[in-house]
Amino acid sequence: MIKYDSKRALELLRLGTNDPNANFREGQEEAIKRLIVGNSRLLIVQKTGWGKSFVYFIATKLLREAGLGPVLLFSPLLALMRNQLEAAKKIGVRAFTINCTNSDNWEEIETKIKKDEVDILLVSPERLSNERFQQGILSRIAGKVSMLVVDEAHCISDWGHDFRPHYRMIGRMVKGLPANMRVLATTATANDRVMEDLRSVLGKEIQVYRGDLNRENLILQTIKLNSKAGRLAWLAEKLPSISGSGIVYTLTIKEANLVASWLASRGLKSLPYSSESENREELEDALINDRVKVLVATSALGMGFDKPNISFVVHFQTPASVISYYQQVGRAGRKIPRAYGVLLVDEESFKIDNWFVDNAFPTSEEAQEVLDTLKRFPQGLSIKQMLPNINLPEGRIEKVLTLLSLESPAPVVKENGKWFLTIEEVKHEFWERIERIKKIKRKEIAQMKEYTKLPFGEHMPFLISALDGDTSKVSLPYSPELNSSVDHQLVLDAQKFIYDYQNILVPRKKWPTGGLPIYGVRGNLPPEGLAELGRALSYWEDGGWGPLVSRGKYVDHYFADELVHACVELLLKWKPDPFPQWVTCIPSLRHPELVPDFACRLASALGIPFYNAIRQTKLCPEQKSMKNSAQQARNLDGLFVIQKPLPQGPVLLVDDMVDSGWTMTIAAFLLRKNGSGKVWPLALSNTGTK
Repeated sequence: MIKYDSKRALELLRLGTNDPNANFREGQEEAIKRLIVGNSRLLIVQKTGWGKSFVYFIATKLLREAGLGPVLLFSPLLALMRNQLEAAKKIGVRAFTINCTNSDNWEEIETKIKKDEVDILLVSPERLSNERFQQGILSRIAGKVSMLVVDEAHCISDWGHDFRPHYRMIGRMVKGLPANMRVLATTATANDRVMEDLRSVLGKEIQVYRGDLNRENLILQTIKLNSKAGRLAWLAEKLPSISGSGIVYTLTIKEANLVASWLASRGLKSLPYSSESENREELEDALINDRVKVLVATSALGMGFDKPNISFVVHFQTPASVISYYQQVGRAGRKIPRAYGVLLVDEESFKIDNWFVDNAFPTSEEAQEVLDTLKRFPQGLSIKQMLPNINLPEGRIEKVLTLLSLESPAPVVKENGKWFLTIEEVKHEFWERIERIKKIKRKEIAQMKEYTKLPFGEHMPFLISALDGDTSKVSLPYSPELNSSVDHQLVLDAQKFIYDYQNILVPRKKWPTGGLPIYGVRGNLPPEGLAELGRALSYWEDGGWGPLVSRGKYVDHYFADELVHACVELLLKWKPDPFPQWVTCIPSLRHPELVPDFACRLASALGIPFYNAIRQTKLCPEQKSMKNSAQQARNLDGLFVIQKPLPQGPVLLVDDMVDSGWTMTIAAFLLRKNGSGKVWPLALSNTGTK
């Protein structure tokens, strides 16, 4: 039996906190001791900032010093992993991570594992379905692991199966572990329903350490403003008055980019952060070291990100659940006397939240389409190979395959990068579980609606109650709420910013899998056939010019002169070089006059000629009915021909809406192939939804 060394544990805590006088918080040392001595299974439910990571890192160090094997830790986000690696380093724990961003280092880490030079290995749940990880790493350490740690364990619950379905594999792994295997699960957000889910996975005998969820230094409030411009104005007016730095959360990538650009335009050091950010580590470091005032982030920066002195967390849009909200707002005020958590309320958020719920899981029709396709190809298909054969978005196909592969027994399996059908059928219970989770999600959206209506002082009790915590110790905020009024001129400035916000259209550079046989192209587009970086005047129906574009297309069947003038102003700010010498447009047999009429008026306003240079050869299904990139591209194969003689010089290529970008890509390619100059795409609206 391993002896617990309390003196050494305290020494490690003080090393990790860089505080020679630090002491364990209530429950921390007891949890560490139980893991070391009792081979226990523990579930720790404690508020954000309590120090759950100290429990598993100190336990790891003590286990390794006692001669036991490495620890395996499941962690859901890259940002969290990077924080964990830094925390481990402070107490001398040799921590490494295997994730999708560091595959070049896998071989080196495998070597270290062989030499027993890894104390704790951090992985995402998705690694469990990776063949290389299973064979090269997991098989080597499976029999040696001294403790299994599941961070953000609420994702194991049904609640988490939409966005992190691979947590189900952790559940199966835990059930297959020896009874005396040390297991630690940690979370800040587990209500009674989630707790019961966790007990069913981790074992009814699991010991629960549930602490006080109250954050008395966190001043919570909701502010309802009438418009997006009003919310932007509030941020620009109030954030400079709050000392320190913080986070503004958005629901979508495009909103993160918009808000960050707006704040930067008002003199605040602000940067966007999302799953598309290539420099996420640099962005996190910039916030940690206060080189930015605001990081405008999606949920990609959520669970576990640790900066002890974040002074504010503002939600520009309403999250879909109390669990998500408490996780995110809990980033603020961990080690400072006062911090603000503000939710800016807008009705549009709930439409987005419900859209996410509706699209979180595949329909039975989508699943059947994927299964039928695999049935036709017994030799197996990669997802890219499926795209020309299935009219579904790539993400939906991937979601279907992932969820079905996690069933036991599974109707589909993946081998050597290809998916195969098995003899198993999709059970009725699969669809029952999906409907149950959707019902839970919709209840949580309704719960957040209630939260937005609360008066000042009632927000923290509501959150704790929703998480089935103890509200008896919650007191009124000891600091006043932030002023909700906004300068009228600033609102007008924000509205103008929304109207003027440049939406960049990035050209496609590669033809779809299998190419376009009628045009006889495949592989990469040649440099001389590429469109230039284009612009869209608006996002579809999303503030600014979007509603006017929508009205022009579907109600008036005429694009207003205001849109002509707006496009002229956009071009003057954009300054494409060389500037277009003529204008053409994407043709449509369904609406033959709509876009040509607008393009002609735009050409006149620019003082350059309009030429109807592109002809549509046949009627085909609408692009919006095509669900993935391959289907969208194939739908256009052979559809357009160039009418000669073609004017020379750079050209402005106009369309009303752009989504996949294939229409602009193919039209630009044909124009360049037939002798035009550079092609500058311009659309009235971008229908992308990220």
